[in-house]
Amino acid sequence: MLPNKHSTTVGDSVPDERPRTPAQIAIGDFSPKLVDLTDQVLFGDIWERPALSKRDRSLITVASLIALCRTEQLPGHLRRALENKVKREELIEVITHLAFYSGWPTAMSAIKCAQEIFKE
Repeated sequence: MLPNKHSTTVGDSVPDERPRTPAQIAIGDFSPKLVDLTDQVLFGDIWERPALSKRDRSLITVASLIALCRTEQLPGHLRRALENKVKREELIEVITHLAFYSGWPTAMSAIKCAQEIFKE
């Protein structure tokens, strides 16, 4: 079994070889219930609701993570925002804007994180 694959059995004996989710990779063996809630409820339900686009959800999530100085979760959501068609310039502007609402240190931490992600 490859480390980025998740292997369980579905039904009687059909192996499930779907790629492992980020939550499964990070904490799957340690907290399967939190992985299930993350994958099924948060990303399987909340992120799929039609009232907001994924692009809008990404902007909201990135802004929240910046304002709360949750830099551990920020890289993944910056990548997701780029995948959801948020432009780099927009993300930089969000960070600059939030410097005046959530504080200079939160913006400086976020901009360093964004700088690293944009190098990828």
